[in-house]
Amino acid sequence: MNDMQAARVRLEAQLAELEDRLQRIERDLAEPLDADSSERAVQMEDDASLEGQAAVLSRDLASVRRALGRVEDGTYGTCVQCGDTISDNRLEARPEAALCIDCASKA
Repeated sequence: MNDMQAARVRLEAQLAELEDRLQRIERDLAEPLDADSSERAVQMEDDASLEGQAAVLSRDLASVRRALGRVEDGTYGTCVQCGDTISDNRLEARPEAALCIDCASKA
């Protein structure tokens, strides 16, 4: 398996995991609130936290989808800002990385 295929496999697995987590959160948010007012307050607070998590997951999903697009067009592993190569260590840690470490530290 070449590096691009390995990256695609990792990114697709990450995408599936993120989509699954987001679906579970959306199901939890769709549940009706309890009729008991004290329990309702706790559920509303929990829902606010879940909404924040859903926003982060949505952002992460978009990053992974963009990375898969870079795999498709052959630019994966190249910094979208400066054009330098993104280190293997950085891609190992963050397969969806679009910036080299230098550009990321400036952002």
